[in-house]
Amino acid sequence: MSEFSRIRKYHSFFRFKQDFERYSLKRARSYEIIIHWLHSKLNRNQFLILSGILVGTAAGLAGVVLKMLVHYIHYIITYKVHFSTQVIFYILFPFLGIVLTTLMVIWFFKGESRKGIPAILYEIAQNSSLVAPVKMYSQVLQSAITVGLGGSAGLESPIAVTGAALGSNYARTYHLGYKERTLLLAAGATAGIAAAFNAPIAGTMFAFEILLTGVVFSDFIPLILAAVCGSLLSKIILQEEVLFHFQSRQPFNYHNVPYYLILAILCGLYARYFVVFSQRIEHFFQRLNWNKLQKAMLGGAVVSVLCVVMPPMFGEGYQSIKQLVNGDAGNIIQHSFLRYLPLQNWILLVFTGFVCLLKVFATSFTIHGGGNGGNFAPSLFAGGFLGYFFAVVCTQLGMDDVPIVNLVIVGMAGVMAGVLYAPLTAIFLIAESSYGYDLFIPLMIVSTTSFLIGKWFSPISPDLKELAEAGKIFTREHDRNILSMLRIEELIERDVQQIDINASLRQLVELVKQGKRNMVAVINQQRFLEGVITLEDIRPIMFNPALYDTVTVKELMKAPPALIHPGDSAAYVIRKLDEAHVWNLPVVQHNRLVGFVSKSGILNRYRQLLQEYSDSE
Repeated sequence: MSEFSRIRKYHSFFRFKQDFERYSLKRARSYEIIIHWLHSKLNRNQFLILSGILVGTAAGLAGVVLKMLVHYIHYIITYKVHFSTQVIFYILFPFLGIVLTTLMVIWFFKGESRKGIPAILYEIAQNSSLVAPVKMYSQVLQSAITVGLGGSAGLESPIAVTGAALGSNYARTYHLGYKERTLLLAAGATAGIAAAFNAPIAGTMFAFEILLTGVVFSDFIPLILAAVCGSLLSKIILQEEVLFHFQSRQPFNYHNVPYYLILAILCGLYARYFVVFSQRIEHFFQRLNWNKLQKAMLGGAVVSVLCVVMPPMFGEGYQSIKQLVNGDAGNIIQHSFLRYLPLQNWILLVFTGFVCLLKVFATSFTIHGGGNGGNFAPSLFAGGFLGYFFAVVCTQLGMDDVPIVNLVIVGMAGVMAGVLYAPLTAIFLIAESSYGYDLFIPLMIVSTTSFLIGKWFSPISPDLKELAEAGKIFTREHDRNILSMLRIEELIERDVQQIDINASLRQLVELVKQGKRNMVAVINQQRFLEGVITLEDIRPIMFNPALYDTVTVKELMKAPPALIHPGDSAAYVIRKLDEAHVWNLPVVQHNRLVGFVSKSGILNRYRQLLQEYSDSE
């Protein structure tokens, strides 16, 4: 053995020994010790591949367990109880689900309300991809209660948050850097989505299209492996009726392109309707001067009423979509009060139309009222019903060979693309779920058109617009992304020159002689900022001793061109510095001087982050 090999072996052993002793003292689990040992043996890429498999397996398993639990609760309520009992369940369960979820958040999770995909994007941009460990299980528990008991929301967003938390905390446990931590966070979310739909390509597209917006990556193998692991677990464990799959459909016929073009426009307009009313309901709850429990009771009551009147609103609603695809549309009425009327096309048309219109209210009152869930499933559900409604209208107008099943399937992708601003995810999700790769042309027509209509109304997804404008999440503007990572409170220069407002020019000159800055803060006895003085302001008189005891600081000071607060964004501070044509601005908190922030300090930190951000290692 060469001397170099012996030294390398010694250092490897010594590194493992240090890790072993550190984690033994902390009573580390045996598997953590093994993974630490593997970390010391494998190179970066090899360990990331292993990590992608482990994170993907864990996140996929969490998604599978949640889907199974909710599916069987719905199956018992929908198919194993009498209609009269169902009505009681529809009245009671959604209300209980939202209220119990809210109580769980208040009692056990300290009122933590940030949830859904925006929460993941916030952690990536503002918290170095560090997700609170509690989210590895809190989202699963909350969404299981909300959706399991009938809340009209989807499980996919909570599954994605759970997977992201698993990936982030795995990376933190094994001391991985920001890039690796972000990659494994995305891998966990990818595996969760892949497991929920048994759609690995869609899961990967979800990561690149939504989670990793504005993040540059050369590593993608861990994402793919995580998606494969999640999808395999879904395929092995979940039964066919649990999976989001559609077997029966019609071959694509180019003569039907006009149908798809009209449906594309309808999907884009409906998606806009969906997000606008969702935001209005969210703002309604924000303005409502009630406590969380009272809001939950209101949200639960509204959802319960909607579920009684229109049972397809109960839970995720995927079973209703399968019935539409399988030609059993009449069955969706059998669980409602319309079962007592003779089944006619106009009744079915009116019922599906109202389900489509009111789905946004059921979903929004579920989520913003205090439940936990996302818009993934509701957008697919609404798109399926919209496609069926359009197909029935065409049939009633006497049109021939209307591809009803295909319109239902493609409509799901269209509304999802318009609501989530994720056309690629929508295309591959529906293609994988329906084995409909020959439907790629209509899927692309409908999804991209719906997405472009949404972009025409709002360039940024309305769900993310507020966070994006505040610089709290990444966008496709890479310069702005780096600026959003800067923390002004970390860049404040607190060792500043300051002088009392009643001081004389002599005292000011002595202070300037001892200092190295060209700006002095003027404060009063309570440390309130009164103004600022620059060297340019006093240069004409500072060499005239006759004025030293006759001129006061109060006469020389001027109002600062702008005031900065510690919580302001870097983009805002840069804009204020440019508008004022200065290099320094005072930072105040409750009108008291904290320090100064300088353009040079911001630019230096920006260059450091740019180097780290561009580093491919």
